[in-house]
Amino acid sequence: MEKIDEHRSFGGVQRRYTHASKVCNCDMTFALYLPPLADTRRVPVVYWLSGLTCTDENFVNKAGAQRVAAELGIAIVAPDTSPRGDDVADEDSYDMGKGAGFYVNATEEPWATHYQMYDYVVKELPSLLADEFGTTLDLSREAIFGHSMGGHGALVIGLRNIDRFAAISAFSPICAPTEVPWGHKAFPKYIGDDKQDWYAYDASYLLANADNPEALPPIRVEQGLADNFLDEQLHPHRLEEAADKVGANVTVHRREGYDHSYFFIASFMEDHLRFLAEHMGGES
Repeated sequence: MEKIDEHRSFGGVQRRYTHASKVCNCDMTFALYLPPLADTRRVPVVYWLSGLTCTDENFVNKAGAQRVAAELGIAIVAPDTSPRGDDVADEDSYDMGKGAGFYVNATEEPWATHYQMYDYVVKELPSLLADEFGTTLDLSREAIFGHSMGGHGALVIGLRNIDRFAAISAFSPICAPTEVPWGHKAFPKYIGDDKQDWYAYDASYLLANADNPEALPPIRVEQGLADNFLDEQLHPHRLEEAADKVGANVTVHRREGYDHSYFFIASFMEDHLRFLAEHMGGES
């Protein structure tokens, strides 16, 4: 693992690392913010998953998360959104290929060789963090959040790993990808034509069919009502319907006038970090 960037920020440190990923069969990059508290004790970890066309840097540079993370004493890990490299399969479109990994484990070629983003986020990256930062990060206290495609990823990963994540939140998430154009384009190419296989990556389906609803972590969603993707691609009402069906703790905050951009994310970042920190518990 190689450190490729570092900046002091609100008493903590913002870094970027690159490493050889066995899961994705290429070099992967992630960002890590360590708050000042990490100098003296282990701190809980929040994972941020970014949206279509983004890298690990969009969140770091635009979300304004470091000030609040420093105050709360939490680390933030932000992986890239897809595999990268000359040998990695791609398409000439923003919603498929590089920058659009959808946080799935691809089973179809040419994508399966590299696009194993679910296992990367759930297994390989936490294992790497444990090996490299085991005395700094408290990986027994984790939460996850994200935006758009990354909101979809955060919801799916959180709902499929309820023993790991204390809370989940999302900005403008794709709540029912099996029903919308982005999912209809990506899922057949990544995981095949059998729609039964798609449901493993559909948050609304996972929520509605949860085996143990009372054990589900609390979920907070922020949705701008001026979001141009809202009606066609996002469908937060489907997540609410699923939550009502099983009695899950899901709250959708609809914000008048806000769009899909990082201006929206930055406006409510503090609320989300405080929500996640509250459910991860106190100092270790």
